[in-house]
Amino acid sequence: MLGGPPPAFGGRYPLPVRLRAWDGSEAGPGDAPVVVLRTRRALRRLMWQPGELGLAEAYITKDIDVDGDLADGLRTVWRAVRDRRLRPPRLSPSERLRALVTLVGLGAAGPPPPAPALRARQTGRLHSKARDRAAVSHHYDFSNDFYALFLDESMAYSCGYWRRPDDPAYSLADAQHDKLELICRKLDLRPGARLLDVGCGWGSLTLHAARHHKAHVTAVTLAREQAAAVTRRVREEGLEELVDVQLKDYRDIEPGTYDAVSAIEMGEHVGDAEYPAFASSLRSMLRPRGRLLVQQMSRGRAAPGGGAFIETYIAPDMHMRPLGETVSLLEEAGLEVRAVESLREDYIRTIAAWHRTLEERRTEVAALVGEEAARVWRLYMVGGMLAFEERRMGVDQILAVRPDEDGRSGLTGGGL
Repeated sequence: MLGGPPPAFGGRYPLPVRLRAWDGSEAGPGDAPVVVLRTRRALRRLMWQPGELGLAEAYITKDIDVDGDLADGLRTVWRAVRDRRLRPPRLSPSERLRALVTLVGLGAAGPPPPAPALRARQTGRLHSKARDRAAVSHHYDFSNDFYALFLDESMAYSCGYWRRPDDPAYSLADAQHDKLELICRKLDLRPGARLLDVGCGWGSLTLHAARHHKAHVTAVTLAREQAAAVTRRVREEGLEELVDVQLKDYRDIEPGTYDAVSAIEMGEHVGDAEYPAFASSLRSMLRPRGRLLVQQMSRGRAAPGGGAFIETYIAPDMHMRPLGETVSLLEEAGLEVRAVESLREDYIRTIAAWHRTLEERRTEVAALVGEEAARVWRLYMVGGMLAFEERRMGVDQILAVRPDEDGRSGLTGGGL
């Protein structure tokens, strides 16, 4: 089926990958990664939904696969797209007709194939409390047992801080411990300090701050499974007097006089229009001279969201913006930004560790969540790792303070 000259990529260039069709025929460079079209349905998916989401769903359903390392295949295609400045083709009516005739000849024409069951189907007003609750539940209530398969024992689901990346004895657990300690140091947590952990996840920072720094922590999450897990871990460690776990929306947190506030990779879920109010809310939680630590992912101006695949299957309604815009929004809310530290390379290492564990435990993952979900997460991990590797995404720790009425911050230099 694919014999003859190599197909064109973007209408002008040879394909950067080798294609293998369901009938065994192949075309494209012999030394390139091999993309396998396992069924005619793969072409039908791309006809009805060309672009990132159609390709992702074809991979999820095994209509398309990569023979060999998935990261190498995606890396090759992305570099070709970037280097050649390619954009999705705009087909004229006559070109669409010719494509349809070709699909009919291949036996690939037909109605749109069903979407995978894991698709998020959001309803209601964007970033209403009900819709945000459903979006958070789609991702974080997926399965505590699943996340435990690849996270370290602290259940930290955010970028680690790899202080000794070249040391083979230095592990993901070490990097996450050092990240948690870095946050506590930046927030200047001391015995008796009051910390508000907004979007506390499975409690890695909450427990670390209470266990090692004797801080009094209010841990807030919108995910029921997370709240239950943190409450259980607090009880098991005997930290009930230091930790208060609350299941609520950040918009329902009452203004307070906390010494410190943290939001670790939670701001991506707030939304674009809602972020100014979120930043003002964080300020209102702090006492004068109190500290804020935001760890947050960023994207370039051309791609401010998570992308079609991530927003459909992983984190619905998420929004990321350039770092400078987030800094400006925090300052406009009355906070003074004192230090920004990039952890981009650290996220490459963190995701690589997660992905490696998922691959090593592939049989367990498929048995627990199903083969389609396993492929969703494999694609998510590899795509995320490459996005940080190629500087399409970043992640930063932003340290800010609420100055008092006289403009005093209580910090010197970066405050560290």
